[in-house]
Amino acid sequence: MAQVIKPKKKYTLKNTDKNTFKMWYEILSLGRMLDNRAPNYLKQAVGWSYHAPYAGHDGIQLAIGQAFTLGEDHLFPYYRDMLTSLSAGLSAEEIILNGISKATDLASGGRHMSNHFAKPEWNIHNVSSCTGNHPLHAVGVARAMNRYDHKGVSFTSQGESSTSEGYVYEAINGATNEKLPVVFVFQDNGYGISVPKCDQTANEFAANNFSGFLNLTIIHCDGKDILDSMNAMATAREIALTKSEPVIVHAKCVRMGSHSNSDKHELYRSEEERADALAQDPLEAFKKLMIKNKILSQKEMDAIDADKKAEMLEAHTLAMKAPNPTPESIYDFVIPDPYVPAEYTDGTHNESGEPMKFIDALNGQLKKEFRYNENTFIWGQDMANGDKGGIFNVSKGMQQEFGKERVFNGPIAEDYILGTANGFSRFRKDIRVVVEGAEFADYFWPAMEQYIECSHDYWRSNGAFAPNVVIRLASGGYIGGGLYHSQNLEGNIAGIPGVRVVCPSFADDAAGLLRTAMRSEGPTLYLEPKALYNAKQAMAVVPEDFEVPFGKARVRKEGSELTVVTYGNTVHHCLEAAEKIQSETGKSVEVIDLRSLIPLDEESILNSISKTNRCLVVHEDKVFGGFGGEIVAMINEKGFEDLDAPVKRVGSTFTPVGFNRILEKATLPNSSKIEAAMLESLGY
Repeated sequence: MAQVIKPKKKYTLKNTDKNTFKMWYEILSLGRMLDNRAPNYLKQAVGWSYHAPYAGHDGIQLAIGQAFTLGEDHLFPYYRDMLTSLSAGLSAEEIILNGISKATDLASGGRHMSNHFAKPEWNIHNVSSCTGNHPLHAVGVARAMNRYDHKGVSFTSQGESSTSEGYVYEAINGATNEKLPVVFVFQDNGYGISVPKCDQTANEFAANNFSGFLNLTIIHCDGKDILDSMNAMATAREIALTKSEPVIVHAKCVRMGSHSNSDKHELYRSEEERADALAQDPLEAFKKLMIKNKILSQKEMDAIDADKKAEMLEAHTLAMKAPNPTPESIYDFVIPDPYVPAEYTDGTHNESGEPMKFIDALNGQLKKEFRYNENTFIWGQDMANGDKGGIFNVSKGMQQEFGKERVFNGPIAEDYILGTANGFSRFRKDIRVVVEGAEFADYFWPAMEQYIECSHDYWRSNGAFAPNVVIRLASGGYIGGGLYHSQNLEGNIAGIPGVRVVCPSFADDAAGLLRTAMRSEGPTLYLEPKALYNAKQAMAVVPEDFEVPFGKARVRKEGSELTVVTYGNTVHHCLEAAEKIQSETGKSVEVIDLRSLIPLDEESILNSISKTNRCLVVHEDKVFGGFGGEIVAMINEKGFEDLDAPVKRVGSTFTPVGFNRILEKATLPNSSKIEAAMLESLGY
């Protein structure tokens, strides 16, 4: 069971010096002025179109920022954490630059929604608008702190309603299981926009939902009370640091205003309730406390208010003069530049040597990269237990060679696997993480929100951070797997910018693309056609140092009368059909293996079509909505004048894949279906 404790009384009226109270009041005063001023920017059409006021959360937000230790800790504030960010060290100008979305905004350069404050160089992270998903990143950072013996704490903050998200349960479950130094702060104001807390959870306090977790400390505090909040956060950091265990701080707050400037709380809160919320103003309570105990006089606080108002107005003037983002900057920082091969620049090699299986090429290359970079890690489901090495044994022998610190199992929680990889790679730029995103590609869908995070982290942070993560997925059919074991994802996710997508069909390309992916910055989705793991036709000679550049297709068979563009499992079906047609009819078919879908080698496709004047696009995924539609659209736009026939497509039917082999065969493309389409194109 979790341990519920009361915070140590590090800060009291008697043992805290006047300068500390004065400093706290300076932050509280400036923060409230900024909080109150933010809506004016929208009224004046300057910006800050989204603002979630923090008033009523003053105590806990001041305390989070004060507990954060620069150079040691990482902080993941949520969209209401203006005072948290100010207390952690952001200036008034930096707050306003974010609010009015200027190009010099530290968080995102105006790319991300206002009220998402960050300072990457201080490890104050820019988080998503997807509520509750950043605790996974905080847990990933804490895991890295443990791995690298770093003495620090990962702080993550959120509203109580976002704890209903599955991400949060996975984050806390993982942090308690791994005993990681994470402080989860729940700022409880009783509402999730207009939804009252009673509609979110049966417990009065969200923290109590986690009371059954081992290796966890829960601290309750009054988030409106400065001293109580300061003591709670100081105690939480001390426990997380000394015990290397997670702590939940549940802070009871009050929301004095609407959820945001697009919400009208008059529609769901009575006048009496709204008046009661205003009467609980933490700032006014702190002022009265200072005067009553003769710590700060009204005159002293008035002087501070005047100074802070001048500071805010100066910050406003500077921020207003700051440049806006330029339209052309939308193309900056979509994805980092990849590792570029020095020797095998076209992705081909001399094929002398002994052929290797696809699965052995992957296993061997993973081990090579782990030896090459000691800051390389891999985790996933069934990753390493005894002699087991992944569901298909791709990682076989890796834990034995590289140890449990670098090769280990994740829980059956796909977004935890990927979300913690994102966070882990934030700790050091030379870290490379490989994850088996799911045992089968079909099970990856729970991680899609974390995939989205990975895709736009680099763009959203204005180039400050890119998750260096390779997401391996065993994809495709032809194994009699049926639903959840035969799916292809690329048609659904290729339209998400910011991730490279590759799909090799031979052992040499499997090794070469993996090497390039693991040496590149930014995320790569690595699709492994599992039917090829041990397939004889996918075997190839694999040079020791082979590497394949992204965005470079490979001509698997030269031809002059028809171009076939394909990738993955269907490369082999296309080669079989092309050879049969040539032997039976003398017709010459060129087969292009894309290998890389994002980026796409448009040049090789168009050059081939200019020679053959015909094209057939083949892939295993469904024709309707499949990636082939993008290829056809590109050809029609850029190569139409070279065509003597319509571009045809072959792929799966617009149905799920059945388990019975008869149903699977009816659904998936095969060499006979491809041969018929080839002959139709050739005969047009």
